[in-house]
Amino acid sequence: MTTVAPSSDVRRHELAEFLRSRRERITPERVGLVRGPRRRTPGLRREEVAHLSSVGVTWYTWLEQARDIQVSVQVLDAVARALLLDVSERAHLFALAGSRDPAPPAVCPSVTPAVRAVLDQLGPIPACVQNSRYDILAYNPTYGRLLGDMDALEPQDRNCMWLAFTDAQWRAAVVDLPATLRLMAAKFRAAMAGHLTEPAWQALLARMEGASAEFREVWARREVVGQSSKAKYLRNAHVGLLHVEHTTLWLGPGTGARLVSYVPLDGPTRERLERLEELAGARNGMRDGARDEAQGGGARDEAQGGGARDEAQGGGARGGVSAEV
Repeated sequence: MTTVAPSSDVRRHELAEFLRSRRERITPERVGLVRGPRRRTPGLRREEVAHLSSVGVTWYTWLEQARDIQVSVQVLDAVARALLLDVSERAHLFALAGSRDPAPPAVCPSVTPAVRAVLDQLGPIPACVQNSRYDILAYNPTYGRLLGDMDALEPQDRNCMWLAFTDAQWRAAVVDLPATLRLMAAKFRAAMAGHLTEPAWQALLARMEGASAEFREVWARREVVGQSSKAKYLRNAHVGLLHVEHTTLWLGPGTGARLVSYVPLDGPTRERLERLEELAGARNGMRDGARDEAQGGGARDEAQGGGARDEAQGGGARGGVSAEV
């Protein structure tokens, strides 16, 4: 008589093997750790993954031992980030765990081709589409270079809250950083009131609390403030100081997506934004040209038988909260 293991047991063991294989492929240097002379483990150790994902060592060990434990989506999200999983690997992880991904990779229905055209037509004015959780869903070239290098970021890191508290380039571009952080946290708390039980919001909050002591301190204030437009200063690494007005255009209900733009408030700022647009356009043009050349070269090689395929100062919110990015 043949005994068939329950499907839950099979999935747990598949999950354990998958986690182990992903852990062993990552070098310590890739995640900012020191290898040390006595390391024999290929890739990362279990305790290192646990530390990087802010999960207990015992808990993570049980995951790799296929123990029958309940794993929250917050833990899975943290482990996926620590193991640098790509889109397909992340989906596989959540499928094996029998959980729904709180932040699935998907095209937001609010970002239609018409909305993307509006972003591009705004010209030198930096603009993006955000949701109420501060995820950056789409942006034009000028915004992509306004506060850092948006194109260089992983999609899951394109979130204004995350960048304001953890990204050095983004933080350096904000003239009044403490006030900006307080206001962003206050607006995030106000927006989260309608999403307290949603996994994606819980996962972002857990990630922020695990990564930033500064966020934990600001979050503990429990400040709340609504949305508003205001003037602010930004310090761009390429063109210098910018005086802009942060404006918001809602694309749907107040809790949905919004188009955020940074309108220049003086002549020098407009000129600097025009230069920034030129820089961003030149960069994108070089990238497109390199891609076209690579594709053309591949075609030529194939034809020849080569087979080559290989925020700043603005209106007063409560308690001195007065800036936002």
